[in-house]
Formats: sequence, structure tokens, C-alpha cells
Amino acid sequence: MTETFSHSGANDVAALIAAAVEENEARFIDIRRRIHEYPEIAFEEVQTAALVAETLTSLGIEHRTGIGRTGVVGHIRGGRPGPTLLIRADMDALPMQEETGLPYASKIPNRMHACGHDLHTATLLAIGAVLKRMEDRLAGEVRLVFQPAEEAIGGAKEMIADGVMEGVDMALSLHNRPEIACGRFGIVHGYANAAVDSFDITVLGKGGHAARPYAAIDPIVIAGQLIGQLQTIVSRNVRALDACVVTVGSIHAGEARNIIPDRCELKGTVRSRQPEARDAAEAGLRRLCEGTALSFGAGCELTYRRGTPPIFNDAGMLEHTLRAINAQLGDVAFDYEPSMGGEDFALFAEMVPSFRLLVGSSQPGRSDKVHNSDYQPDERSIAFGTLALARTAVDLLS
Repeated sequence: MTETFSHSGANDVAALIAAAVEENEARFIDIRRRIHEYPEIAFEEVQTAALVAETLTSLGIEHRTGIGRTGVVGHIRGGRPGPTLLIRADMDALPMQEETGLPYASKIPNRMHACGHDLHTATLLAIGAVLKRMEDRLAGEVRLVFQPAEEAIGGAKEMIADGVMEGVDMALSLHNRPEIACGRFGIVHGYANAAVDSFDITVLGKGGHAARPYAAIDPIVIAGQLIGQLQTIVSRNVRALDACVVTVGSIHAGEARNIIPDRCELKGTVRSRQPEARDAAEAGLRRLCEGTALSFGAGCELTYRRGTPPIFNDAGMLEHTLRAINAQLGDVAFDYEPSMGGEDFALFAEMVPSFRLLVGSSQPGRSDKVHNSDYQPDERSIAFGTLALARTAVDLLS
């Protein structure tokens, strides 16, 4: 990727960062492949954490293990006092079978790095290598956070409980994006993704024979009515300019074709970006459950769980990152659309000004999606992500 470095010009910092990335690129691609071969799912990232710790030791970076159960935290302390910047990467894989046929494909059945967390981990290690070399230039501390269990939406909470955010002033994160060309970056303003809430509904009717429905209270018919009404939450309760999705993903009732069961169970999710949409969706769901039960003379039990909030990209952190990318790589970042997916980096972003960068990872000629058994991202995205975020860190702590 020699052509990349020509964009950094004669700027001293840009040249130093570019040289360090070029020197170490092959090493961190190899580390990514080692992680990819032995994927570990939520809170089982023992081997991955050991490799991270081993690499940090080789780089001379002070670190702690066992944070948030299987997480690792590295510390790079600058030559002068200043703020603390946290940079986070997730480490966990997915419970799915890999079908890439690559020489370094997963050796663990039904385990795969299909979301690129192996790329993220390698990128953060590479960022650590660059920043350790430049630590005397930094004013403050860089905290490198290698988080477990992002896919299970639990690792950030565990690491925060173990004190990883103590003394932190600002935070950065990254996620590879196969819809974006490698070498380019996506910038999302404001709410970057969705809050993830879940609900369980149990419709309580009165069982009976299928030939005599008038003698029963059919929870399946009631559930059918309710499912249709739930779709009015978004169309009639949430502001049209806000983003919200209400989805029923599971329905179960009865075991026989000629028996009306006495209960029907629904499971679903609510995704929303704005707090007002989140509140309106929960209130609407509660109201419809109560009203449906009343109108049919049935019972309706609702359990609603609020999960992770949306990530809010702080305008100041976004602008710092964008300026750093422009200074290091040129005009390669562009505005990108938000996602309705969930991400527990949001828990860090709730506490301090934060920004999550989308790093292009598409290979030429491929049309990939994450969580796909044939996902093959471009490994050059490790170097590009390192160039962008190492420069951002240096600029923030200058």
C-alpha cells in the first residue's frame, strides 16, 4: 500500500506514523490471521486475550488482563500530563461455521470471525505500536481497551464495572464496513446506531376444542390482532423523522391442530435511535397489550427490557477525527448512513465524548456483508484504520 503514504506529505507527524504503519503492517496482518484461525465467542476469549497480552509485552506496553472477565487493557503514558483517551476494539467471534476456504480459516467448528473483530483487535495492537513509538510527543494517556463479548452485548458493561472508564476523558472506536471501499472511511453524525430493547408478550386465553371456539378465548387470534397493531407504533406513535423498528421474531402457541391453547408467546425487539422514539415505542407497546387484553377478555403479560442505548457520536470528537484523517490520508472520509444495529460501545459513549469510525474493508470485486459465513474483508483495512486513529490520538493529545 505504498501509494497510501504519498497522501501524508512532508508533515513530520504524518511521515512518522506512515513509516511505523508500513514497517509493521505484515506483522499485524499475521496476528489478525492467528486470531481468525482460533475464534472465541463471548467471554471465552482466553487465547485471544493471551495473544493480545503477549503482543503488548513485546511492544513494551504496560497492560492488565482479566478486566471484564476476559478483557485486556493497555496503557501508554505520554511525556507530559494531559487527558486520557480510551480506544476500544472488540475481540469476540460468532457461533457460525466458516465457509471461506482460506488457508487461515477457522479451525474451530461453528466459530468464525464473521464480523471483523479480528481486524479490530489487530488494528488496535497496531495503533498501540505506533503510539508507543511516539509516546514522548503525547500529553496524557492512551488506554487501549480490548473488549470481550460485544456480540453478546455484555463485555462493555463488565469492563466498566471493573473500572476501565475511571479517569477517562474521551473515547474512540472503530468498526470495519464491507460496504465501504478499503482506504475510505464512513462518518456518521449524531446517533450512529440504534438502542436495542427486547420484549416478551404472553397472551393468556382459555383453551378448548378447535370445533367450539365460542367456548374458548383463543390466544392465537388475539396474538394475530396484536401483531398487526404493533406495527402502528412506528407509523402512528413515533415521529416520522425519527428512526424506530418494532419486530416480532418469534411466536409459539399450542402443539395440536385441533386444540385451542390457553396461551400464546411472542418475542421481539425494538430498535430506535432517538430517546423520544424509544420512549414512544415502549409506551405504545404497553398500551396496545393492555388494550388488546381488555377488548378480548384475555390476559396479556408484557416483559420489556431496555438494552444498550444508541452510540452518540460527539460533534467535537467527530471533527477531530475527520481533520486527522484529512491530514494523514487526504480526502478519503465521507458522510455515511446510521445503522439500526446495536453496539455496546454506546455504554462508553454515554460517559464521555466519543466517536466510532467506520473503516472501509471491501475487497475489489466482492460484495460482502458482516455475519456472513463467506465474509472476506480486505486486510489492508488494518493499516488504514491504524493510520486514521493513531493520527487522531496524536492530534488529540498534542
